[in-house]
Amino acid sequence: MPRIVSTYIIYNDIILNDMSVDHLRQLGFLLKDVSRRYTRRFEERAQSLSLTLPQCKALIYLQDSEGVSQKRLAELTELDPMTLVRILDRMEADGWVQRRFDPSDRRAHSLWLTAQVKPVVEHVWQLIQETRAEMLQGLSAEERTLLVTLLERVHANLTSLPPLSGHQP
Repeated sequence: MPRIVSTYIIYNDIILNDMSVDHLRQLGFLLKDVSRRYTRRFEERAQSLSLTLPQCKALIYLQDSEGVSQKRLAELTELDPMTLVRILDRMEADGWVQRRFDPSDRRAHSLWLTAQVKPVVEHVWQLIQETRAEMLQGLSAEERTLLVTLLERVHANLTSLPPLSGHQP
């Protein structure tokens, strides 16, 4: 288990990184840059399927949430509802998604993947795995687990924060 000693992280008795104030001050920039580079790399791969990142997000979330409403899918994917409608229109025209009227609310549609798109979704998962493998190259299994665990804790911290007064989430 890693332990923090002074301004250094000691992991398996090896000094991994000097956690000086300068490194901590740039943590947000580093996280943003890692996210941007990871996203760009994935998008390069997704071009082989002629898909965009928002389209891939919609497919992946829909796979785990079939029957969900368009409104809920927009929330899950963090996509603008109008953007999602255009994505779903294209997917429906391609025979990948079915919109069904929600029996409890005739104004709402529930969304379902068709059998035709299942191989595409599996290919998207393969692209995710390839991109993740590249990103984590050189890290041991233990380091990968530690990285994800720490990021999950940071995510939980940020998710649990109340909005600042006067700001909308």
